[in-house]
Amino acid sequence: MKFIRVSLTVALLCAIVSAPACSRHDRIVVGCKNFTEQIVLGEIIAQQIENKTRLPVERRFYLGGTYIAHQGILAGRIDIYPEYTGTALTAILKRPPVSDKNTVYEQVKSEYESRFHLTLGPPLGFNDTFAIEIRGEDARRLHLQTISQAAQYTPQWRAGFGYEFMERADGYKGLAATYGLQFAEPPRIMDLGLLTRALKDHRVDLIAGNMTDGLIPALDLAVLDDDKHYFPPYEAVPVVREQTLDEHPEVRAALDELGGKISDAEMRRLNYAVDGQKRDVKEVAKEFLRSKGL
Repeated sequence: MKFIRVSLTVALLCAIVSAPACSRHDRIVVGCKNFTEQIVLGEIIAQQIENKTRLPVERRFYLGGTYIAHQGILAGRIDIYPEYTGTALTAILKRPPVSDKNTVYEQVKSEYESRFHLTLGPPLGFNDTFAIEIRGEDARRLHLQTISQAAQYTPQWRAGFGYEFMERADGYKGLAATYGLQFAEPPRIMDLGLLTRALKDHRVDLIAGNMTDGLIPALDLAVLDDDKHYFPPYEAVPVVREQTLDEHPEVRAALDELGGKISDAEMRRLNYAVDGQKRDVKEVAKEFLRSKGL
């Protein structure tokens, strides 16, 4: 299975790098990773640019994880994609986690500009930190509120994590070392979209999800407090090619209008509209922009 995952990742990366480069003079290409929140954010960004400029937008969604999306924008196959500051800091820049959100934003912005000729748009308004989740029934029965409290029970539990969480610097290894976590068996590596259902169905007992996942309340899951402050801030931001902004300054103005427009609660509702209510993502994004006067 590990060989299959690596092979698929390599195949996706090769497809992105070898794809024909798009003309920067006639359209903007918006990309995103392959989970619901990213699809929603990608669609919001795409519609915002369509609404505020005369530029047609091509959507190149479902690009896989962070590394594939990053390589895609470096190769010039996409112009913009939504990212998280803590992910950029630790997974791309390989820097140690930092707790102050403004420091993280400025460091990522500075290094992205100097190293990659990429820049960051304004924070969109929410912090999608990792959420260490267990079933609500277990949290109530065992009176668990923090990761430290749960650590005494994890030797009898099974964990489920995404592949990227297992590999990145701010992922499983550091979390386990910080909290002394041990599990009944090696963590199961699963697609991000399957984690919450696996937890609800008792196939695993603890997962690393996203704080803005709309299924957390819908499936009666409990988020354990990161009481040792292991995770850095993960503010959602657009990552943009500087060349794109030089050629189309109106794109910068369109992205600036999205700054601070999405709260944690609003992002959770948007995710639930797609995941829980099975609504069309284009309609969800359109309604959100209309509600903000955009």
